[in-house]
Amino acid sequence: MLRRTAPTPPGPVRSCRVGGRRAIAGTPRLSQTCRVIRSFPNHGEVGVDGAARRPKVSPPKAFLARLPTAIRQELLGRGQPCRYEPGDRLLVEGGVDTHVILLTSGFVKVTNVVEGFEALVAIRGAGDIVGESAALADQPRMASVTACGVVTGCLVIAEAFRHVLGRHPDAARLVTATVAERLRWANQRRADFVAYSAEVRLARVLVEIARTYGRQLDDGAVVIDVPLSQPELATMIGVAEATVHKALRTLRDGELIRSGYRRVYILDLDALRRMGHEPPGLSP
Repeated sequence: MLRRTAPTPPGPVRSCRVGGRRAIAGTPRLSQTCRVIRSFPNHGEVGVDGAARRPKVSPPKAFLARLPTAIRQELLGRGQPCRYEPGDRLLVEGGVDTHVILLTSGFVKVTNVVEGFEALVAIRGAGDIVGESAALADQPRMASVTACGVVTGCLVIAEAFRHVLGRHPDAARLVTATVAERLRWANQRRADFVAYSAEVRLARVLVEIARTYGRQLDDGAVVIDVPLSQPELATMIGVAEATVHKALRTLRDGELIRSGYRRVYILDLDALRRMGHEPPGLSP
């Protein structure tokens, strides 16, 4: 059964810690809402001018990894490094703040409230950008973003973000491409709802998530490092929790996956791709 929640009103955002205490802010004043950290985890040390070396572990398709080094350094240098605790809301649906956050470690979940239910619509991880739509369109936030575990990021105010895009057409094109890719993902999920059964839709979503956030184990299995509950998987493929439970059991019985508490292990990725009508042979 989906978890019912009241829509989160615009306003104060529980975002960062200052000197060990949780700070509350609406439109963030960087010195008050973020605890300064001296380095971006997995992204190299950050100097006083904000320069940072190339990310070490960001997926190759992640936003930061695709930026030219000089532009990435400039963008990170214009922001404020922040740390978020598990369950913190980085962004709130309906909020009127317009900054962007460049994720430098950890995972976040992107959710919408639809008719009182909180639906998981996407996952983002190290190297990704969140909040870009509000920064570019100067419109209220379209979704909430919540930390799964400890997350670090770089908060960049909208004016600085737009300034970098204006100076660097390559960066502007990459932001446009990122928005287009996310729209493609959303449109594909809608098309899948019409064309495929719940089992096939689940297979397709797991392959997509594993492609970006999967990690291969010594035994050849691929673990999805993002904790996912059955209700969250249900909202991603548009079914009731009981239906996703049956779909997971079908995949387990076929020895395609094994699952534990909020964790999915893919045992045969190529077979899962075939079930989801995906081309084989792509690395997770």
